Amino acid sequence: TLRKPISQSSMADWASKNLNMHTQGIFRRRISISNMLSWNGGSIKKPMLITSNRAIKKEACEMFKLVQSYMGDRQTRMDRNHVALVTVTKCWSTQGLRDELYIQLIRQTTDNVCYRSLAWGWELMAISLAFFSPSPKFQSYLEGYIYRHLDSDENIAQRIKELVDLKNKKNSKSRKKRKQNTEDEGLPISTYAKYCYRKLQKVAVTGGKKGLRKPTVEEITHARNAILTPSLFGSSLEEIMLRQQDMYPGNKLPWVQTQLSQQVLALGGEQTEGIFRIPGDIDEVNALKLQVDQWRIPSSLSDPNVPASLLKLWYRELEEPVIPQQFYKECISNYENPDAAVAVVQLLPELNRLVLCYLIHFLQIFAQPSNVGRTKMDVNNLAMVMAPNCLRCQSDDPRVIFENTRKEMSFLRMLIVHLDTSFIKGLL
Repeated sequence: TLRKPISQSSMADWASKNLNMHTQGIFRRRISISNMLSWNGGSIKKPMLITSNRAIKKEACEMFKLVQSYMGDRQTRMDRNHVALVTVTKCWSTQGLRDELYIQLIRQTTDNVCYRSLAWGWELMAISLAFFSPSPKFQSYLEGYIYRHLDSDENIAQRIKELVDLKNKKNSKSRKKRKQNTEDEGLPISTYAKYCYRKLQKVAVTGGKKGLRKPTVEEITHARNAILTPSLFGSSLEEIMLRQQDMYPGNKLPWVQTQLSQQVLALGGEQTEGIFRIPGDIDEVNALKLQVDQWRIPSSLSDPNVPASLLKLWYRELEEPVIPQQFYKECISNYENPDAAVAVVQLLPELNRLVLCYLIHFLQIFAQPSNVGRTKMDVNNLAMVMAPNCLRCQSDDPRVIFENTRKEMSFLRMLIVHLDTSFIKGLL
């Protein structure tokens, strides 16, 4: 569900306080906010946002040229993949450039009369959101901008027509050129906006790309493809099952869930001290995630903590948790009652029930005394590391969150100890 973001008047107020107002002409007249936030075919001489950082001031102007290059508004010798990589890497490495990039993209996708350029601007925004979030201060503004474009295709087409007509009155151009400007190329803008909106909600909570390795061309390509082809991470269980229908039509469980679980066991995870508690190398986890999203499991894996970390991430990033939100209260109300806890599982939708039972069956392997002696991960530890990936508390009250965390752990512990998952073997 999409929450309603800040109003347009609040967005205007934010802009008036944070925009680094530009000037023009020999009298250095200040440009209006509406002009500051409308497509610009020229270069800029100072950042869009107020900053005292000299390095940011310089980089911001160069980055604007990169944005124009990606959108096809400026000639460059680099291909668009490389332009996106340079742009994203700058912002991923320098936190102070992130809001600047997003405000530049807002500018270049406002009152843009070339649909192809407009679509590529939104595409770059979608790619960027795969790597880093805006600052909390800027998030609500960006959210409001994206929200206004969720169902705006007709308005955009009409606006482009009005702007082109106005431009043609001032400066007559060939019919061929006019046709190029109004010709629809690329996806509807609402498709980009809906993707960006969901991506913004997630990246604001989970953060962007982690690790020491800089973004790669493969990750840029993957981020672009995810606009039309949903990732196996961050999607709903239903979407994931729909995606694997052609490749694995007989599977009743998500391929990503079973494959990563089996990899943990194949690499001796049930005999590895601190499994699920000790994280795998973040760069290796990122690399594995990229491959899994292409339905590949590399044969070079050696550390069980890598697939274990990615498996936890998959559960945690599901659009809706394995145990849907409407069952949350029943779970934390029955955290000490084994029969009631098991009964809740039977009430879940069929797909959620199977996915949860597979997870519990998997954890029961690690809970066996012979394995606990090696892993030092008893049933309490397993419940502690896995509960946050299965249940999500919606409260903002720290006291409620703290109290419910204990109940979530206890509920999952009840399932590991008491839930009969023997039927899972017949599904594989």
